[in-house]
Amino acid sequence: MRAALYYAPPDGTPLARLAANWLGRDAVTGEATREPDPRLDPLVAEPARYGFHATMKAPFRLAENRKLAGLDESLAAFCAARGAAMIERLALARIGRFFALVPGGPHPDLAALADEAVRAFEPFRAPLDEAEIARRAPERLTPRQRALLGEWGYPHVFDEFRFHMTLTGPVPDGDAAAIEAQLAERFASVVGRPLAVDSLALFVEPEPGAPFRLHSRHPLASDR
Repeated sequence: MRAALYYAPPDGTPLARLAANWLGRDAVTGEATREPDPRLDPLVAEPARYGFHATMKAPFRLAENRKLAGLDESLAAFCAARGAAMIERLALARIGRFFALVPGGPHPDLAALADEAVRAFEPFRAPLDEAEIARRAPERLTPRQRALLGEWGYPHVFDEFRFHMTLTGPVPDGDAAAIEAQLAERFASVVGRPLAVDSLALFVEPEPGAPFRLHSRHPLASDR
């Protein structure tokens, strides 16, 4: 089993519905949200398995003598002590070869929240094994990213962090313009609009390769 700490839009909100329909899977219910699409499904297979989210602490195996219930309790306390954030406007962006929804401008409060989550929940994380390190393709990482991977189990933390909610896997350059246009149309009702980051969620992968499911969601404090 692996656990992950995410921001995921609450069930039933416009963004959650749009993303679940695009990905073809609802990470809350575990059910399909549309008919199979042989053209789209391979493109969204990876983000669909992980569930629509922005990573705060990347998936990790629990350390020895740590339990999921204890992680859940700690996440609830963590959220109660930290304030919600407001993204002024969402934007559609291509990051490397994949597309994601991102803040339309700098948001140091989101980076600070992610930094705190990475540090606060590190005692729950088991060290990476050799296979987990290999899956991160360290030969493709920068020296800084390799150092972060070794120390924190994930290369995209702290100064390498970027808040993003992934919508696709790698998109070939020749298809990028068409996919971007399709995404812009599908998500037109939320792109350019504000988004409240007002909770964090605990997701669980019950066994290797299984789809991640929402385990719990905890509100961030609104008065801090």
